[in-house]
Amino acid sequence: MAKKLTTQKRLVAYFSMEIALENAMPTYSGGLGVLAGDTIRAAADLKLPMVALSLLYRKGFFTQVLSDDGAQSEEPVEWRVEDFLKEEKARVSVPLENRRVELRAWRYDAVGARGHIVPVYFLDADLPSNEERDRNLTGSLYGGDSYYRLCQEVLLGIGGVRILRALGYDDISRYHMNEGHAALLTLELLGEEAAKAGRKSVNGHDIEKVRNMCVFTTHTPVAAGNDEFDVDLLTRSFGASYEKDLGLSHEEFLTLGRIDRKNQREPYGLTPLAIRMCRSTNGVSRKHGEVSRALWQQLWPGSTIEQVPITHVTNGVHAPTWMAPLIRSLYEKYLGPDWPARLRDRANWAASISRIPDEELWAAHLLLKERLIAFIRQRTFAARVSRGETQRYAEAARDMFEPRALTIGFARRVAGYKRWNLLLKDPERLLGIMNNGDRPVQFVFAGKAHPQDQGAKLILQEVARWETTAGVGDRSVFLQNYDHEIARQLVQSVDVWLNVPRRPLEASGTSGEKVAMNGGLNLSVLDGWWLEGYDGTNGFAIGNDVASVEETEVDASDAESLYRVLEQQVVPLYYERDSAGLPHKWISMMKRSIATLVPEFNSDRMVEEYARRIYT
Repeated sequence: MAKKLTTQKRLVAYFSMEIALENAMPTYSGGLGVLAGDTIRAAADLKLPMVALSLLYRKGFFTQVLSDDGAQSEEPVEWRVEDFLKEEKARVSVPLENRRVELRAWRYDAVGARGHIVPVYFLDADLPSNEERDRNLTGSLYGGDSYYRLCQEVLLGIGGVRILRALGYDDISRYHMNEGHAALLTLELLGEEAAKAGRKSVNGHDIEKVRNMCVFTTHTPVAAGNDEFDVDLLTRSFGASYEKDLGLSHEEFLTLGRIDRKNQREPYGLTPLAIRMCRSTNGVSRKHGEVSRALWQQLWPGSTIEQVPITHVTNGVHAPTWMAPLIRSLYEKYLGPDWPARLRDRANWAASISRIPDEELWAAHLLLKERLIAFIRQRTFAARVSRGETQRYAEAARDMFEPRALTIGFARRVAGYKRWNLLLKDPERLLGIMNNGDRPVQFVFAGKAHPQDQGAKLILQEVARWETTAGVGDRSVFLQNYDHEIARQLVQSVDVWLNVPRRPLEASGTSGEKVAMNGGLNLSVLDGWWLEGYDGTNGFAIGNDVASVEETEVDASDAESLYRVLEQQVVPLYYERDSAGLPHKWISMMKRSIATLVPEFNSDRMVEEYARRIYT
């Protein structure tokens, strides 16, 4: 092991399997990583003493390629690690089976608004000293089988703690696990506590000390979404040496990750391990906190759901990252140049937003929308050329979409519960909405399906093919290879952001929060963050907040509600104009959305809440 560097004092060590920091760094797949990036940037802005850890993915998540019939295929991402990260000299080794895997760390500095730095370390196993199979463990994000995933989680949790020590971070008071992937770090901390006391075995005092240091954020509202592993696989990965080093019997080791400690057939779960070994567990919205208490009630036998000690911290997004410069200039003009420092001042924020003239806000929004349409045309033209489409069809992309038309965006990870195809339940009715004379509506889609999720791929294909359906014309487009840049273009420019998850499976969601910061309106199911944010005057709601066990009934009811809200509320309000062409009632709702949502659903509020309620 390399000699330790000068001790560096940090309050919080933040562990996440994925972190999104730059568009050209493919170290993330979706919402979990984007949230982690926003958390780190907000911590830097607020001068919170934090250090963050993740794994380095040399092959990235993947580059999405769509065939002419909308089928997704995946290609590795090419990027040079050295262009973004600085290699550290420290080396550590981690046990896997009966061998050791060597790790190094690459550093990225997240610099805050006032110069404060949050260092982010990416762990890398691609070293000549490792076997080829181990070098590839930091190759792909969420790639491979269960064994590959477990090995990655060993590297992140155990290797992450060890690399912190090698880098001189000996004064960490809180270890924050962003999802259960890093839960194995608690085992490493147990071993450290026993060693400090000069003992060869872990006792109850060690467990309490570790629990007091660790906090856990869960993002998954269903049991099946939490990582768990067969005992044989767990035993194979760790071998006998690690349990022996901890001074735990095999059964003591296994019971830490089981809901029912006495059930020897139960697999080992990282979420039960994290909950059991952390002083605080939280969901990422108020509703998700409720769902999580019900989901994990069995860990507290005899307790009611209300007594389960799982709280919530609703997600927020980093305003400077996601806000368009045109919108920022308006905030600087009417709120003052120090508006980011007063982001959480709700009363002042609302009063200042009301002073922005309708003409100025609308003009800025239209300019952003024109930029988006230019972006859509360029991306679509390039995609058609790359697929070998006819020159005539490729050239037609240069004239698609209308700047004056109501533009609705729908972009996120493709998964069954997100119900991408709900909009297509009644194609004829949808076409009527899209081609309604002087009130046209156009849709822009973007998103990736997990390479191993065949059901999600079929849903994606159905939506992507929609743009070739007779009657759709140039009113629908699917932008392939969804990434940070596409997300930024969409959230800054669309008129309306659509979100239709099946309740209550949207833990929080954050894309709609980014839209609100830029003056767009949300049209969403009442779940996740929108259940807290919607007040009847700042956007539109689909369905109600009542869940049903019959999915087909829920889907049919929500589709009907979606069409009805579009026909009776969204479209008429957007196209109601004065003699100068200004939609004053629509602009009033834009201002109401900004005033009520931005001060609440930003990452400054979220990180401050973690610091005040969870860390201390």
